[in-house]
Amino acid sequence: MTVPRFQPKVEFLPAEIRTLSDGIPPAQPGTLFALGARGGMRVAPDAGFTLVFGRQEDSVHVCVGPGDTHVSRRHGHITRENSRWILYNTGKLAIRFPGSRLVLRGQSAELPPAGYMPLFIVAPDQDHLFEVRIAAGAAPLGAGARNEAPTDERRPWRLEASEHLVLVCLSQRYLRHDPDPQPLTWAQVADELGRLQPKAGWNQKKAARRVEKVRHQLSGEVPGLLEHEVAPPIGNALNVNLIRNLLITGTITPDHLSLLDEPPER
Repeated sequence: MTVPRFQPKVEFLPAEIRTLSDGIPPAQPGTLFALGARGGMRVAPDAGFTLVFGRQEDSVHVCVGPGDTHVSRRHGHITRENSRWILYNTGKLAIRFPGSRLVLRGQSAELPPAGYMPLFIVAPDQDHLFEVRIAAGAAPLGAGARNEAPTDERRPWRLEASEHLVLVCLSQRYLRHDPDPQPLTWAQVADELGRLQPKAGWNQKKAARRVEKVRHQLSGEVPGLLEHEVAPPIGNALNVNLIRNLLITGTITPDHLSLLDEPPER
């Protein structure tokens, strides 16, 4: 990987970068990449720059949770201290790390030295995705490929093609970084899948059964996917919990929205 010779210390990410889960442009080891609902930023480790994120787009560097007044206007910041990136939560809501670790208001957390990390601002009705990735350097002698260990935490689940399609359709408001994302209704899912695959016989029950099958398959390793695990009223909780896990593990990413742009079957 060749780093551009005259790369700026700080710059906004190109609009075509819709997720950090699949990789990043060439960058100096330790460079911070951050992506929110309306774009992102790259910060070199020696830039002396503090990246601010939050709801109010015109007063932060990376906008997260636009339109949700539960999210603070300036919810937190990331700064470089002692050769590590540190996240500070200055907002009212907790920030959830992979593995359900919560960083509460007034707390800070050290980010991994390299790798991808999806973070979520935990709002009452939905979580807001905030992607972070730190460019890796050369592996120490003897470290081998295990130097990329942070990435192992987000191994994608294996899904059948039809399961993947229906889950991307169900989750598309999250993948599009909508300000108030919720799963689509089964009627909406069936209508869209019927347009994409008119010969597949999609209807509300068929779509719901596909998702129910995935929930049961993952329930042994992922909590909150079965009715008895969620306090009533259940509402959308089962699907929301499933979607959160699929986002955290990289099983679905914004790039998968291309599945919904395929021409209809003839």
